[in-house]
Amino acid sequence: MTDFGSYLATQLFAGLQATIVLFVGCALVGNALAVPLALARLSSSRWLRYPVICFVLAFRGTPLLVQLYLVYFGVGQILSGIPAIRYSPLWPVLRSAYSYAFLTLSLNTAAYCSEIWRGALQGVPRGQDEAGRSLGLTKGQILRWILLPQALRLALPALGGQNILLLKGTALTATITLFELMGAANLVRAQTFRVYEPLVAVAFVYFMLAIVITSGFKFVERRLPSYS
Repeated sequence: MTDFGSYLATQLFAGLQATIVLFVGCALVGNALAVPLALARLSSSRWLRYPVICFVLAFRGTPLLVQLYLVYFGVGQILSGIPAIRYSPLWPVLRSAYSYAFLTLSLNTAAYCSEIWRGALQGVPRGQDEAGRSLGLTKGQILRWILLPQALRLALPALGGQNILLLKGTALTATITLFELMGAANLVRAQTFRVYEPLVAVAFVYFMLAIVITSGFKFVERRLPSYS
């Protein structure tokens, strides 16, 4: 039991590191892309608005697992068939499952979070925008100093929930050979034929990570000024 426990802990720790790196990277990129996507979605220009609508519909209307397969097996296979790419210095990166998982999860998060930001921006009273213009502020200043801070206050609870979903979505990357928490659990199960212990252990780790993320968002929410 001691040997099994040590082996399980070692594998899960290695998988945990990969999960944290993947989650943090995708969260940063996905949430950063969400704001300009939301602004484009609210733009009066159809050349900005319609492509974003199609992008969001594509990612929100299909399962994350299907997206991972399409990007990893589809895009990956296409790129591998192009000699100029296959023999380029970028190929070690482009052939990595991590790259395709990172791309898919980042874009998926951006699509969902952009809708959260869109709703939050629309939830800011229009009088705030008019007040900013009456003070002589530019559109950029109104957006940065008035609209975005108030929208963040409205969006934060939903953004916290979406980032929890991102964390759980990282478990699907085990299906494209990425070694993260779920991949580590699957490896232990395959090598030891012990099914329940690795699954219970990995569920507990995900649970604790979710608590940490939730606490982080609640901390930020408490620190934000109230605009009511």
